[in-house]
Amino acid sequence: MQYPGNLFVVAAPSGAGKSSLVKALMELDTRVAPSISHTTRAPRGQELHGREYYFVSNETFDQMVIQNGFLEWAKVHGNRYGTSKHTIEQRMAQGADVVLEIDFQGAIQVKRIFPNAVLVFILPPSWEELRSRLERRAEDTAEVIEVRIQNASAEMAHAHEFDFVIINELFERALFDLKAIVHAQRLKFAAQRIARSDTFKALNIP
Repeated sequence: MQYPGNLFVVAAPSGAGKSSLVKALMELDTRVAPSISHTTRAPRGQELHGREYYFVSNETFDQMVIQNGFLEWAKVHGNRYGTSKHTIEQRMAQGADVVLEIDFQGAIQVKRIFPNAVLVFILPPSWEELRSRLERRAEDTAEVIEVRIQNASAEMAHAHEFDFVIINELFERALFDLKAIVHAQRLKFAAQRIARSDTFKALNIP
């Protein structure tokens, strides 16, 4: 089904800068709306329920799975994350461009349900820089950082399944690349025909 809004799915190994890029994109482009996922992990730092995530119990998450309430869900680093299908469809139907920040497993699941979804993978410029960013973040123990580094290797092996790849070496350049992807998607024939239907009709373009 075609929607007035677009769906962008952004994935990356932990520490590649995915969240910072998406946050900066939304600050620059008010047409891009975030998707708030449900998760069974505990809040970090200043995170709030209903802002960064919906923090729910394992029992609540299980019930949503049984009721087929998720567009996708996956277990990552011992915790589960899920995206409400109804919420995404509602926002896209209203004309919003929705951006999902999820892992590669979820991204592939979303593509099967929404073939028009645009998948974007964020890569770090090197292993050394990835480790440095994880350490500077100061959120995880040394043992957890090692697990994230190991997981990154498996995650990046799926980059070829995505539509676009951005190497986050210089933040400003990576942000420009992400903005370019969003803008280009809006200019595709199918998207323009929906967004500017009056113009197409006036010009007799089917």
